[in-house]
Amino acid sequence: MPDTRSERILVVDDEPDVTELLCYTLNAKGFVVEALNDPNRCVDFAREFEPDLIVLDVMMPELSGIQICRMLRASASLKKVPVLFLTAKAEEADRVQGLEAGADDYVSKPFSTKELVLRVQSILRRSREGRQAEARVLEVGGLALDLGRHELRLHGELVALTATEFRLLHLLMSRRGRVQSREHLLLNVWNYETEIETRTVDTHVRRLREKLGSEADWVETVRGVGYRFSEKGPTAVLSDSSVTL
Repeated sequence: MPDTRSERILVVDDEPDVTELLCYTLNAKGFVVEALNDPNRCVDFAREFEPDLIVLDVMMPELSGIQICRMLRASASLKKVPVLFLTAKAEEADRVQGLEAGADDYVSKPFSTKELVLRVQSILRRSREGRQAEARVLEVGGLALDLGRHELRLHGELVALTATEFRLLHLLMSRRGRVQSREHLLLNVWNYETEIETRTVDTHVRRLREKLGSEADWVETVRGVGYRFSEKGPTAVLSDSSVTL
């Protein structure tokens, strides 16, 4: 089942009027929001709250947003949480420093709440898409192609593929049932122009079939054209969301 909970946002700023404004604005958009005015509590609180995004002021006493961001990126449980910096600094060097520390975006004070909400929504959308891509596994028969881990398992056993073989199998599986010409495969797997020798494809398909063993028949030859991944048997799905290809 998909995760339908409201996304969580942690706002950290030493100015209470700023955190109050952001809490009101983001709550109105359906987010679950917590605010901190003490930057020293940020990392420990974030571990408990498990936010989907942290809105972080840069200029704070005792502990700056830059320092906090570096601490977040060093934490195993928080290193992937997106960070949006809020700061009165607008110089390019300051923006670069923030992004180098691991921030995902940067909004200068004074800010428009409408712009900030759009930035927040954009960051969260990219984050969701990234998690989905990491989790996606294409499964057909005894084959499981894990796109995030860049692995192929054959009946549960790991199969060593070259980077090219992985791209080739991914393309065929994701376009299941559709014929892929040799020229199309050269362009999309090898990034070659069509005048490059098409026997390159045949050689790699033969090697791929050898590695697929008992599941090799999924890769069909379409004489005079190219190859396709067969539509026979069980339907390929994205295992994280059970979406049929």
